[in-house]
Amino acid sequence: MVKKKISLVTGGAGFIGSHVADYLLKMDHTVVVLDDLSGGSRENVNKKCAFIKGSITNQKLMERIFKQYKFDYVYHLGAYAAEGLSHFIRRFNYMNNVIGSINLINLAILYNIEHFIFTSSIATYGRNQLPMVETMTPIPEDPYGIAKYAIELDLKAAQEVFGLTYTIFRPHNVYGERQNHGDPYRNVLGIFINNLMKGKPMTVFGDGKQTRAFTYIDDVAPYIAQAVAVEAAKNQTFNIGADKSYSVLELANIIAKAMEVAPKVEFLPPRNEVVHAFSDHSRIRSVFGIQETIPLEEGVRRMVQWARKVGPKSPKKFKSIELIKNIPSSWIKSI
Repeated sequence: MVKKKISLVTGGAGFIGSHVADYLLKMDHTVVVLDDLSGGSRENVNKKCAFIKGSITNQKLMERIFKQYKFDYVYHLGAYAAEGLSHFIRRFNYMNNVIGSINLINLAILYNIEHFIFTSSIATYGRNQLPMVETMTPIPEDPYGIAKYAIELDLKAAQEVFGLTYTIFRPHNVYGERQNHGDPYRNVLGIFINNLMKGKPMTVFGDGKQTRAFTYIDDVAPYIAQAVAVEAAKNQTFNIGADKSYSVLELANIIAKAMEVAPKVEFLPPRNEVVHAFSDHSRIRSVFGIQETIPLEEGVRRMVQWARKVGPKSPKKFKSIELIKNIPSSWIKSI
């Protein structure tokens, strides 16, 4: 009898992580989910997974579970992924997204993990590098992107020195069922849908002409899960996501149409952010054989259908703001 592979999914109670865990179960893995529930929900965790509440920054806990479960694979999706907010939570960002990740990498080396999967971000690229291609030298401009790129570099160093096999994914603007639409700092689709369910306008920073390629969850999660079985994915970095870009105002109209309401928009002062972001996906299409992705209108329809069942959510105040200077005024009330 072939022994089941055992996978650790950090951030597995969160949005992307919970979907990756589901796909791993379909691949007949034994799945252990680790999550501190700061952004995720216990309800997102498949009942077939073992669940551990805890943080990757807790080194003693991490040592204990690696010793207990003897993982074959690590899927590291645990992070505080608020790119814009990261300017104002610098210490929190680096502790969670860098130090916590290093705890995992050290243990992956010590316990001879077969494959380490890391979800990075197109935030590593910075601005004015379009389309974003994996061969470019990243120039991240915010602490979140800096943290992600630091771990990418560390994984490459760990591979060279210790032989740790890894795959890095740079997803972008992912949306879909289970996304925390009560988070006021990130996930523009969730914010728009939540506001409309409350009868409030959709809040847009600046003129709304900034563009993103919004990516449905099923165009991301299955490929992250499958990476350990794809030989050509070893020690490689992949952009992953949709190809077609939309402006924030176009997105607002699509969401309003799906919810069958008037597209009411409130414009807020612009914030410091990359104006246009889209990436090339030639590499992942070739290696994983991806033929097509879910159109935005269809993905939004599915997310709206799910969100209506869940209902609107109240914003959860973030209590670890370190710097108030220059923070967007609309976020002050959420502190």
